[in-house]
Amino acid sequence: MENKETVSVIIPCYYSEKTIAKAVHLAREELLRLGYDYEFVLVNDGSTDGTFAQIRALCAEDAKVKGVDLSRNFGQHSALLAALHYVTGDYVLSMDDDLQTHPSQFGKLLDAIHESNYDVVYGWYPQKHHNWFRNLGSRFEGWTMRVLTGRPKGLKVSSFWVARSFVCREALSYSGPYPQMSGLLMRITKNVGNVPLEHFDRAVGQSGYNLKSLIRLWSTSTNFSVLPLRFSLLCGALFGAAGIIGAILVVIQKLMDPTVLTGWSSLMVVILLAAGVNLICLGLVGEYVGRMFMIANKQPQYVVRTRCNLGAADGKQHKEEEE
Repeated sequence: MENKETVSVIIPCYYSEKTIAKAVHLAREELLRLGYDYEFVLVNDGSTDGTFAQIRALCAEDAKVKGVDLSRNFGQHSALLAALHYVTGDYVLSMDDDLQTHPSQFGKLLDAIHESNYDVVYGWYPQKHHNWFRNLGSRFEGWTMRVLTGRPKGLKVSSFWVARSFVCREALSYSGPYPQMSGLLMRITKNVGNVPLEHFDRAVGQSGYNLKSLIRLWSTSTNFSVLPLRFSLLCGALFGAAGIIGAILVVIQKLMDPTVLTGWSSLMVVILLAAGVNLICLGLVGEYVGRMFMIANKQPQYVVRTRCNLGAADGKQHKEEEE
């Protein structure tokens, strides 16, 4: 009997009691149609509705579905990293729980990674079905991560991707409390490609992303580069140079025309501008120091409350209850 390759599908779940069962059923049907074996790792990221009850039911009907219940909301990327501790497949495929990343597109992703030597393939959407605010935040976060991680300019990333198993095993070496998956994957390999996919409407409800969550996601970019600190240093040098040049010009002007009056309003503008830049730079330094403090105090990436269809612990120092 021919051994099939296994695709491990990881899904972070957040208030998805109405969609997660359909997502798993459609994904399983599609993988079997494509000729793959499968497993699912579903991570409930602090939902307080019936999401984990749905995950339990899916685990009960299929032993290849694994469930993880986190003690609180740690964020999508922490949930993804939690799922990676339990995968065993040849490929790992990440999708969302809202069916916007639709299982009908699996074949394009898997064909792309098979037909190339890419280690990771991201789906990208020529036309997105997000609201303008989400699209704007995604573009800004994408630009930031491209600059800070050295991501190729033409490469587009999304939450819909497939990676070879060795990439995901290496991603588990990251032990900090603020993971960012695209940053982690780009840190491991630059052998990354794209494939265009269709983006679907949400099956139910609205996106859980708001301004606070988008800012929190963007701030994780500081985990992968010291470029913001270098930028603050450059700003300080430029404003210092501008101050010296301005002082020289004021002295020269006063010497040439002693009747010239110094401007109080322009002085206040300069002071306020310089103070603003100083505060921004201090905030950047504080962000780095704060994250170092959290790491030193062993802030967890996530904490598992309970698990379904899983045996041995994942190697992290978490107390867990097996169901």
